[in-house]
Amino acid sequence: MLEVCDLAVGYRNHRAINDISFCLQPGTISGLFGPNGAGKSTLIKGILGLVPILQGSIRYNSLPLKRNLKKVAYVPQRNKIDWDYPVLVENVVMMGRIPTTGWFRKPSRNSRRIVASALARVGMSDFARYPIGELSGGQQQRVFLARAIAQEADLFFFDEPFNNVDYQTEDIIFDVFQELKQQQKTLLVISHDLSETITNYDHLLLLNQRLIASGDRHNVLTNQNIQQTYGRVLVNSY
Repeated sequence: MLEVCDLAVGYRNHRAINDISFCLQPGTISGLFGPNGAGKSTLIKGILGLVPILQGSIRYNSLPLKRNLKKVAYVPQRNKIDWDYPVLVENVVMMGRIPTTGWFRKPSRNSRRIVASALARVGMSDFARYPIGELSGGQQQRVFLARAIAQEADLFFFDEPFNNVDYQTEDIIFDVFQELKQQQKTLLVISHDLSETITNYDHLLLLNQRLIASGDRHNVLTNQNIQQTYGRVLVNSY
């Protein structure tokens, strides 16, 4: 279980998010929603120790998360990645094996098998020898999903994985999410889409500098919570 308690994250003593507490159970897919600038990416980066924590604690399986980082897979936003870097698709996915094999060891036969299987799972086997920069946005996202699969982590963080991807890629991502859920993995997914895809999530969190609500969609997506999060009321029925 991931436990975030009284978390505040910021830069130069400016608090970007404050008073964040929630728990995520194994075998669940949680969606993190909020407007631009709400602190969604900052929250994940704070949990992972990529930006300063001003207060609070993050524990995974009753231990500080920083002692369990080998069990964590993180897929950042596509626009934060240098797609011009000359690296082949299969090598990108092999990076997911580094926590297991180390930086300077030759990949084992087992690692190569895992990488090949991950590429096949996302429909990218035929592109293994392509430079990552030559792929479409949806294909690139699938490659990074394959890297997360290859890592064989227990805790997964995805930052806007559905931005500017095609419907086929979206379906593949949600299918993989369901498979990871069945394997009792824990997933936290940043998204902006409060459409019918919301039914893919077991647990929702609404964030706008602070945690507005957390729970199942019927209890979280109330007009009051939406108003506090987005400053407006949505007309969708959930």
